[in-house]
Amino acid sequence: MKEGSKIFIAKKLRKTSTKAEALLWKYLSNRGMCGFKFRRQHPMSGFILDFFCPSEKLGIEIDGEIHLKQKEYDAARQNIIESKGVKILRFKNEQVFNDLNEVLKQIKRSIIPSLRSGEGCPSDSEDGVRHGQS
Repeated sequence: MKEGSKIFIAKKLRKTSTKAEALLWKYLSNRGMCGFKFRRQHPMSGFILDFFCPSEKLGIEIDGEIHLKQKEYDAARQNIIESKGVKILRFKNEQVFNDLNEVLKQIKRSIIPSLRSGEGCPSDSEDGVRHGQS
């Protein structure tokens, strides 16, 4: 599939986010995670990542029920994307709903090592995430 059509699909997916994606996006959007920019439904290597932080080359995938049936496809897809130097974090919908704080901490731990020495994580809370956005 051509990259242009992936962009069209990504735009369409942004309008129809899953509930888990919408919830996590509240914490990633507007530089809500330690001031880092995240993109939603980002085309890459012929695939579309749920979330992507370009400066840290970090992709985040939220797995719903469909992913139980396509584990081999997901693994192959992840290998291709990771071969481009992108680290992928995967979370299940249930993790986002039932243990959001742990999900946010894992994302933060993946981006903090790249902060320059002496810089803090700009935030309104201890965990580096602006809470209560709408």
